Amino acid sequence: MAGRFPLFTDENIDGPIIRGLRQRGWDVKHASEEFGEKTKDAPLFEHAANEDRTFVSTDHDILSLAHRWLTKGRRFRLIWWEQAATQRILVSVVLDAFEALAAKSDAFTYSIEYLKLPK
Repeated sequence: MAGRFPLFTDENIDGPIIRGLRQRGWDVKHASEEFGEKTKDAPLFEHAANEDRTFVSTDHDILSLAHRWLTKGRRFRLIWWEQAATQRILVSVVLDAFEALAAKSDAFTYSIEYLKLPK
């Protein structure tokens, strides 16, 4: 699945990352723009899957929800990474990791992609 794909980010994704992705040409929708603030995880995840958007999160609850969906055979795509990693690296590093993922021909052979960020 090489190439960019539409994204849906939850509230945990910082504005600079969203703006950076959009500046690089990514199609990004943010949860608070679509649903307002404090919307529960399950409806957001469901919406992203129904819209064929890749859910983007650093939230452990979303990761747990994704694993429950896997056991039920439900289709979705998720990009996930540890929030703490975002605090110690430049936004450009996160953006470059998205570009690297989009370039992979085997992206999303498994429904969850763990974003590769330097330690």
